[in-house]
Amino acid sequence: MRLLYSALWWLALPLVLARLWWRGRKEPGYRQHWAERLGCYGVRGPGRHAIWVHAVSVGETRAAEPLIDALLQAWPDSRIILTHMTPTGRATGKALFGKHGERVLQAYLPYDTGFMVARFIRHFAPRICILVETEVWPNLIERCVALKVPVALVNARLSERSLRRGRRFGTLMTDAARGITLVAAQTEADAERVRSLGAPRVAVTGSIKFDVVVPQAALATGAWLRTQIGARPVLLCASTRDGEEALIVDAFGRMPARPAGMLLVIVPRHPQRFDEVAQLVQARGLNLERRSRMATLDRAVDVLLGDSMGEMFAYYAACDCAFIGGSLLPLGGQNLIEACALGKPVLVGPHTFNFALVTEQAIGAGAALCVQDAARLLADNAARHAMGSHASSFANRHRGATARTLELLRPLID
Repeated sequence: MRLLYSALWWLALPLVLARLWWRGRKEPGYRQHWAERLGCYGVRGPGRHAIWVHAVSVGETRAAEPLIDALLQAWPDSRIILTHMTPTGRATGKALFGKHGERVLQAYLPYDTGFMVARFIRHFAPRICILVETEVWPNLIERCVALKVPVALVNARLSERSLRRGRRFGTLMTDAARGITLVAAQTEADAERVRSLGAPRVAVTGSIKFDVVVPQAALATGAWLRTQIGARPVLLCASTRDGEEALIVDAFGRMPARPAGMLLVIVPRHPQRFDEVAQLVQARGLNLERRSRMATLDRAVDVLLGDSMGEMFAYYAACDCAFIGGSLLPLGGQNLIEACALGKPVLVGPHTFNFALVTEQAIGAGAALCVQDAARLLADNAARHAMGSHASSFANRHRGATARTLELLRPLID
């Protein structure tokens, strides 16, 4: 199965590269650093103890922040090789970890052919490979095992849907799971699903996303945004996906009991869709302002488009209530922990299967609601403030996963 998988990668490679070039029309980052995606990394970096962390895109990179900071503190002579698959993930990593200077080196992960992955491992000689959340690549794991690099899957989550999909690949995925040295799962349900694939060592550590520290600069930006907005009630729709914005804008336009002056803030998950969403809002006859062009905010603006990178915490800080995207349509939802950490009441749609347990726990704690009507909550100050307080308590109760994960990793790194 793995040989067939590898052959298919080589056959598909011209199409994969063509798709990269095509995507680069809207997102130029996809046309940069191509050599890295093929396993070519130029001059070897300084020969320091290397810890390899793979965070595929924005969400995983932000989730990895507490762990990477902890790794650098625990091993002061080490450096992090941080790999990604998307330019937005790479940009997020640069924004988060630029403060560490040369101790964090970023690169793209090569495509999952055994040859390219082996070149990466020989070039950087990492002590360990740490995969964040759901990234399981069969050839990567096989090459790590062959070259005696332990593999850890941390902050691991695996939904029932993903488990069924993985089982369709038969021994390809079960062999990969058996090659993982350590799995640190978010929940017992995630752990059980990973064990069913054959992973030999699985522990439950919780989600390291609860340990995220909100940057002071983001709070300052959020405070500035709030002064521009004034006393208007603010509904933030964060990490929205294709098809959801139309539903949100239409619902906003026909809210029967919309609070006076209510401002809708929409932050699409994918930057390449910013222009598309702006056109959609304006086609509905609503007044739009783009964050990237905003100096002040006119009272007549109905919708603020969050088309800036790295400011999600600022949007959370500025809002009164946060809806978490990816949940209106059957897309699985997104992470609600950051909103809870800032003490914001959270709304979700019915489709949260990628974050089922944490969403269920947040709802049970009174921090979140699965609702149709955001206007009612925005108009009810007492209910909103109570939910915000429950959200803060919920986030604080679940801290500590980073320390638990670090203790499991320590013997592998040492």
